[in-house]
Amino acid sequence: MRIEKLTTHIGAELGGVDLAEAATNDDLFGAIRDALLTHKVLFLRDQDISKADHVAFASRFGELETHPVVGSDPEHPGLVCIYKDLNSPPDHFENAWHCDATWRDKPPMGAVLRCLECPPVGGDTIWSNMARAYEDLPDDIQERIADLYARHSIEASFGARMPIGQRHALKAQYPDAEHPVVRTHPETGQRVLFVNSFATHFTNFHTSQNVRFGQDFAPGATNLLSYLIGRASIPEYQVRWRWTPGSVAIWDNRSTQHYAVMDYWPAVRKMERAGISGDKPY
Repeated sequence: MRIEKLTTHIGAELGGVDLAEAATNDDLFGAIRDALLTHKVLFLRDQDISKADHVAFASRFGELETHPVVGSDPEHPGLVCIYKDLNSPPDHFENAWHCDATWRDKPPMGAVLRCLECPPVGGDTIWSNMARAYEDLPDDIQERIADLYARHSIEASFGARMPIGQRHALKAQYPDAEHPVVRTHPETGQRVLFVNSFATHFTNFHTSQNVRFGQDFAPGATNLLSYLIGRASIPEYQVRWRWTPGSVAIWDNRSTQHYAVMDYWPAVRKMERAGISGDKPY
């Protein structure tokens, strides 16, 4: 297996690897998992694998989960088909920095995303290293957010396009989750900035330490949360991947955010993703 770093802080391309073989080869899979912990997102080209191979490989990381809104392939549970074409209006594209499903009490550990069809130009995906984003925060900000928690909502994101009754039913099925603003990676021990576009507000900001007068409440908390969410957009923390049919990305959802660039409609972009169940952030 060959490993080529793509940027200073995040991302590496693997060569000499067949993911169908990695699904059954313990040594090869172990090397891929180690590389993922180091580089946070891995990329491969020319992976001629089946849906069954895709699911089998992703399952080596852990149990797969289905998406409550998108659903999964009926013959391959856990494999989400993300097909964008002329039947997908521009306002239904994913163009926001996010960490997958942080509105779950236990967000995904990671994902394996494979490209079936893509535009000749456009439709890239960008990932950002949120461990580095935390490390580079000013000391006073690190101290200020050390014990903060934030609320994460599916109602305020996927539910926003739904009629009110359907939106409330979605929230009842998936109540808002509360996570630390800074989580500890369970395998590397790194501290990770863990707020993204699913985060709606801090849940324990309004204390006498932070709020001396009433007017401090909303601006102080809102401005700080916006500042933290904006850290993902810093280029020095990012890697950008140009898709080709048969290419694959594997990412650690615990330490990254990603952004699907919406610059290709009405061209076709067909992707399949296997999301891997995770643990409760601490």
